[in-house]
Amino acid sequence: MTRHRADERRLRLGVNIDHVATVRNARGAGYPDPVRAALVAAKAGADGITAHLREDRRHITDDDIARLAAALTIPLNFEMAATDEMLGIALRHRPHAACIVPEKREERTTEGGLDAAGHYDHLAPLVRRLAAADIRVSLFIEPDARQIEAALRLGAPVVELHTGLYAELEGEAQVAELRRLSDTAALAAKNGIEVHAGHGLTYDNVTPIAAIPQVAELNIGHFLIGEAIFTGLEASVSRMRELMDLAR
Repeated sequence: MTRHRADERRLRLGVNIDHVATVRNARGAGYPDPVRAALVAAKAGADGITAHLREDRRHITDDDIARLAAALTIPLNFEMAATDEMLGIALRHRPHAACIVPEKREERTTEGGLDAAGHYDHLAPLVRRLAAADIRVSLFIEPDARQIEAALRLGAPVVELHTGLYAELEGEAQVAELRRLSDTAALAAKNGIEVHAGHGLTYDNVTPIAAIPQVAELNIGHFLIGEAIFTGLEASVSRMRELMDLAR
């Protein structure tokens, strides 16, 4: 019983393998393979794999999603824009989770959180259809009470707090943003919403986020793939896993 409770408290690590596909697509070859990267990450301690199928297919492709869904023995978190096309793909592959994110064609990476409050009417039917298919819905949002209220109204069981601003700031400004993240995590958990966090997290800044007691999962990708160039993917994931465990 004690061991089970300890496992429940363990902070989960989701590894985003999008940028393995970015490197592959730069050459137009079949390698490096993001599915192989996902399997290595799982061996190194990842609790789940995240993949974002963008509208313009700039990195992950439809075939990647199909192969990930078939190959993984750990949960697949399918990041998706709130479009009918992506809803159809999610319903076809039935990943463990679908994280709805904002998406602009011209952005290099996700630049901020989803305005769940402002787009409630558009999001509500998508959330209902995903939930009806037994896909766990997550909303990628800014750490803001208004967005938590919207997540509650939508019936989303999970929110992922955008840590991009925290990662960019320094000094007292970063401390203030960390406090905002912590307060929002506490508010979400108080209302029965599971809290995840991610974007811009590195070895140097992950510990304070990992130490927020209400956060159940971190999703980290770009930094780990970058570190893998120098140390290998298994080593980069293992080191992040170690830092997260030490924070708890």
